[in-house]
Amino acid sequence: MPSLPDQVFLDTTADRLAALPTVRAVTLGGSRAQGTHGPGSDWDLAVYYRGAFDPDDVRALGWAGEVSEVGAWGGGVFNGGAWLTIDERRVDLHYRDLDAVEHEVAEAEAGRFGVEPLMFHLAGIPTYLVVAELAINRVLRGRLPRPAYPEALRSTAPDRWYGAATATLAYAKAGHAPKGALTQVAGAIALATTQTAHAVLAARGEWVTNEKGLVERAGLSGRTDALLARLLPEPQSLARSLTEAEEILRDAVDAG
Repeated sequence: MPSLPDQVFLDTTADRLAALPTVRAVTLGGSRAQGTHGPGSDWDLAVYYRGAFDPDDVRALGWAGEVSEVGAWGGGVFNGGAWLTIDERRVDLHYRDLDAVEHEVAEAEAGRFGVEPLMFHLAGIPTYLVVAELAINRVLRGRLPRPAYPEALRSTAPDRWYGAATATLAYAKAGHAPKGALTQVAGAIALATTQTAHAVLAARGEWVTNEKGLVERAGLSGRTDALLARLLPEPQSLARSLTEAEEILRDAVDAG
């Protein structure tokens, strides 16, 4: 059992992280920042640094767990972190390079973004995820901007995400359905649904920080789940299912 009350634990941990060299701010994210957490939810913390950041400084704090090097989580905007146990609490620590974050803020304001692969994220992550974190997360130490959803991004992101979704289904219809490849078709529908969910939420100007609950937020879970449950490994049936998926996703985009 933890030895410290939640607020004491949070204050103590934030103070120690804020004291690390080059760290300029510390934030709380995830369900605990949004008030949707349960008793067993982990704690998502991030350190925002300027210049070089040395993970050995985190290791020197003496907390149990695994500390990655900078860039070990793919080298993109989600550039590393640690899985820690602090006072019997599970803590996910993320590294955030302020220079990179500020660049992505400017890109998002201009309606530009990239999509990067990241483990556990079916459709990858948009580079504006780090901008969403600024908008949603709770600043514990230091100062950070709190950007609004850029109008330019609301204009460009939906078409890009939905375009990827339609291409995903078209490829599955041409390449996987004729072979009765149920697994690949199911995967394509899941991917395209996730991509379309990104499109719907971008059109609404709603920030996304991960894929948890993303499909449900976009109103896509019911019809898509039912469709996936009916898939059969037969070419014509799979082709019909992909056509139905196209209709479901188009309806979601049209409905906004």
